[in-house]
Amino acid sequence: MDAARLDGFLADRDTWRATHCSIGKAMDVIGTRSAVLILREAYYGTTRFDDFAKRVGITEAVAASRLRELTAEGLFERQPYKEPGQRTRSEYVLTEKGRDLLPAVLALMQWGDKYLQGKYGPPIGLADDATGEPVRVEVRSPDREVPLAELRLTPNFTEEDASRP
Repeated sequence: MDAARLDGFLADRDTWRATHCSIGKAMDVIGTRSAVLILREAYYGTTRFDDFAKRVGITEAVAASRLRELTAEGLFERQPYKEPGQRTRSEYVLTEKGRDLLPAVLALMQWGDKYLQGKYGPPIGLADDATGEPVRVEVRSPDREVPLAELRLTPNFTEEDASRP
């Protein structure tokens, strides 16, 4: 069976619930299509409100809502800019917290490239700018890629903590 190994009290899945799951909490922050696509555009260099709405293909109301949420969560910070002859506006710049989501977004891209692009293959490649070598997201230990069946989950909390609401 291809599944991670659960250590300690985690092995008895009937005795605990994933109520404090980091995946669930992350999805609360970025769990909409528009939020992930706004992040994609930020990784590609987009910073201006109008460009986010246009490039993601969403209404200005949705763009405003998502950018407000992502900024409140600390993934973006607003910085003022002013075009000559125009009023001061805000651009949205990724914070460290937003940049740290890059591997997760690239993992989604990599999965989509493999399973959803069909005969045409990936529309965009990823390469190390310094070497030109291909880049991919992996689950790794220091020495090797670790497949799901060889991944071990260990508790970072007590059994008592596992039962709290």
